[in-house]
Amino acid sequence: MKVKISPGMISGTLRAPASKSSMQRVLAAALLHEGETAINNPGSSADDKAALNIIRSLGAEVEEGAVCRIRSGAALKKVSAPTTVHCGESGLSARMFAPIAALSENEIIITGEGSLLNRPMHFFDELFPQLAVSIRSNNGKLPLRIKGPLHPKDITVNGSLSSQFLTGLLFALGDAAVEPVIITVNDLKSKPYIDLTLELMKVFGYDISHEDHRQFFIRPKKDPGEKISYFVEGDWSGAAFLLVGAAVAGEIKISGLRLNSAQADKAIMQVLKECGTGINISEESIEIKKAGLQAFYFDATDSPDLFPPLAALAAYCKGVSVIKGISRLANKESNRAETLKDIFEKMGVSISLSGDEMSVHGGGIITGATVSPHRDHRIAMAATIAALGAEAPVLIEDAAVVNKSYPDFFTDMNTAGALIDIIES
Repeated sequence: MKVKISPGMISGTLRAPASKSSMQRVLAAALLHEGETAINNPGSSADDKAALNIIRSLGAEVEEGAVCRIRSGAALKKVSAPTTVHCGESGLSARMFAPIAALSENEIIITGEGSLLNRPMHFFDELFPQLAVSIRSNNGKLPLRIKGPLHPKDITVNGSLSSQFLTGLLFALGDAAVEPVIITVNDLKSKPYIDLTLELMKVFGYDISHEDHRQFFIRPKKDPGEKISYFVEGDWSGAAFLLVGAAVAGEIKISGLRLNSAQADKAIMQVLKECGTGINISEESIEIKKAGLQAFYFDATDSPDLFPPLAALAAYCKGVSVIKGISRLANKESNRAETLKDIFEKMGVSISLSGDEMSVHGGGIITGATVSPHRDHRIAMAATIAALGAEAPVLIEDAAVVNKSYPDFFTDMNTAGALIDIIES
């Protein structure tokens, strides 16, 4: 799908999409829960659908609707061998469900498609044998052939690549532990995502504490009751694009976001305040208004998904904005640092990369261009937001990639008055 974004202002009230980070985690918890889970405000992104298919493959009964109902009772024990689990292009699903699948005594194959096939999974080659799990990978990448059952024990892991592996381990060890075990983590990145995991796991009866995110103390799971109801909160990662869109080209009210959320990307509010955006917060919504924007500095090491909307914001800020943490971007759907540099420079915005920092030279003229998001959903959304104040239309190729995380993105932008035309479906 090709989409043309013409310059223009946006305004109105929108509701944040459901958090795919929360949705995928609650599906993992529902798979392991011996009972029924009712999921309110379920997500509908491609990654959410991949996670739903995964838990079906692993034995859960799924009833989709306005309330998504999951029924699972020791489902993994019933999985036949071999069973193939397809993760689409979801890195979280692959890395989270691999340890969960390792709870089964039967062989399970973890695979995916697109960019996910090239994302690193060597972590499991090193770790699983320590937990009595047999594994064969494709030179540290998908597909993985896993055969458990996993036996919990004290382990030490490297958290520098991603927190997603640790989320899966917390679920698996938390579910299987019959006596206390400890995970020691070196150099953990994206700590807020682990806080999100632990917050959700508590609802499902998991008994886990930590000491400064360096040691995680896992005790045997408590019985949370047969039926659990969970509400999926709004997604700060997707809403960040809407908030930045208002900051550079209009006025928007966003409902459905928790200010006390554990999501890492709520840090977008910190940056919007720093650069001078007009902000009004009420119990029902967050209102952002366009204002004179000044350059900012932000360390996005723990919130790397903010890089694309922050790059779009920086393009409109007077001066040079610096965003730290580009080392976290190499193994996303694209090499995001290089991809952002490529598309923004085509739109007349100079970006330089040095060490672990991206410098965006903002406040100049943003030009019309034809850009490719390199199969990266967040890049496509960033280009859309940047195009709102360009001097001429911007054509985005392969724009349907937004379905990975935010399938209603272009619909919501149109609702807010953005001038978006689908050139080729």
